[in-house]
Amino acid sequence: MTIAAHPLVARARELADGLLSPAAERVDQEGVPASHIEAVKRSGLLGVSAPVSYGGSAAPAAVVRETAEILAGACCSTWFVQTQHQTPVLTLAGTDLPVRERLLGPLARGELLSGVAYAHLRSYPRIPVRVRRAADGWRFFGTVPWYTGWGLNDVLLLAGVTEDDEALFAFVEAREQPGLRPSEPMRLAALSASRTVSLDLDDLWVPEEAVALRTPYARWAAADRPKPRNAGPAVFGIAAAALRLVEEEYAAPLRARLGEVRRQAYELADHPAPGEYAEERLALRAEAFTLLRTATTAAVVAGGGRAMSLDHRAQRLAREGLFLLVQGQTSESRTAHLERLAQWHRSSG
Repeated sequence: MTIAAHPLVARARELADGLLSPAAERVDQEGVPASHIEAVKRSGLLGVSAPVSYGGSAAPAAVVRETAEILAGACCSTWFVQTQHQTPVLTLAGTDLPVRERLLGPLARGELLSGVAYAHLRSYPRIPVRVRRAADGWRFFGTVPWYTGWGLNDVLLLAGVTEDDEALFAFVEAREQPGLRPSEPMRLAALSASRTVSLDLDDLWVPEEAVALRTPYARWAAADRPKPRNAGPAVFGIAAAALRLVEEEYAAPLRARLGEVRRQAYELADHPAPGEYAEERLALRAEAFTLLRTATTAAVVAGGGRAMSLDHRAQRLAREGLFLLVQGQTSESRTAHLERLAQWHRSSG
């Protein structure tokens, strides 16, 4: 079966063309509606990576990436809310702790939607969220700077660092409760529609049976470090959507180069040793962003003055491209990207 013929890819295209893309400019201004999330839940896409025995599809990585490109290119805000769900699913699939049997099935089948609150772990040795042992569980203290999908998610996967320098992940109901208070939704230049807030944690108690992962921080960081080096599918999805707004004679050469960078980036993403070829991965990531910026700029230019209207697709895609520049960013990826921009300026100067 080809990737294009995979049932989940077909469902993603149907969802994108029939619902997400026609409503994207309105959603960008008004917020991701619950009806979009219900449609995603019904589609089976939330279980794309989940084990078949729990109701998921265990689809190949190429299918996972293709569906992500389609959704991001149609409505990046909706894509961003639902993509948070995949980390909790993979975390549960990799654990033998009791929470697996309680939540993996409902998450894999799309009965529940999960968010994530763990990116702050990458700021170590600064520790925004600390975790202390308590009777029959754990207590969380600190601030989660970014949490996406508030009011749409059913549960969230919350992470912090223990006094023994462990990374601890546990599931919490995604609602205001004693010890957990959300901020007002953030006003962002792009993806305000994703209902992103910060979370104030003040002695939030979480039972032991909610823990999904507990491991030395150094071990978690070693496994996590390679992930932000790769170019993500949303970059290619939005770039492709932008090029569809440009006359073919101008879009064709950009589309060809985008396809080549995409091919190389995904070959490295599939390499069995994720820690290898770090420089090559970062270079391709930076080039993918350069092409994204060029594609969205071309879409704005092609749209003329109309592109400045908030109901015009080109300006929305351009702002979403700006968001992706910093989404999942680490100090390593930021340095590599800035160096790439500086090299380009030196070579063209």
